[in-house]
Amino acid sequence: MRQDQLLSAALIPDRGDTAALFELIELLFFAYRDFVGDPDRLLEDYGFGRAHHRVIHFVDRNPGLTIAELLDILKITKQSLNRVLKELISKGFIESRLGIEDRRQRHLHVTAQGKHLADSLAALQMKRIGRAIAEIGPSNALVARRFLEAMIDPAERGGVQQVVAAKGQSR
Repeated sequence: MRQDQLLSAALIPDRGDTAALFELIELLFFAYRDFVGDPDRLLEDYGFGRAHHRVIHFVDRNPGLTIAELLDILKITKQSLNRVLKELISKGFIESRLGIEDRRQRHLHVTAQGKHLADSLAALQMKRIGRAIAEIGPSNALVARRFLEAMIDPAERGGVQQVVAAKGQSR
């Protein structure tokens, strides 16, 4: 067997290998802990949590996002979003603008303060991801991306791809 085949056989569980699957579950927990841990420490300075982070991130990356679109992305209740959004708006991180075509819609935008926070949070996570990619190499980063995409519920992948492809384009 070639070295890459040996490594693959050792690291990639077959369907019956629950021990290897549990290892992947635990690695995902630890990776997530560290991925959000860096921003969590910064968010504490503002009295914010992870829900605030997610809202700031997606509003920053998708200027003009409506509340309905944000609810669809986050998959949280309107009540949960309203609590977080109200706080972000009152503290000057996000602003809500009436829609030009439909005045009933509210379009969300980060303020300069919100943009600064969004950029600071993303910089922490990009540093961690950049370090990981440097360790595994660019070709393996593509495999990691495919793995993450495959972890998303198949029915949700199209919507996720649309959000990811938006890349902060103005609306």
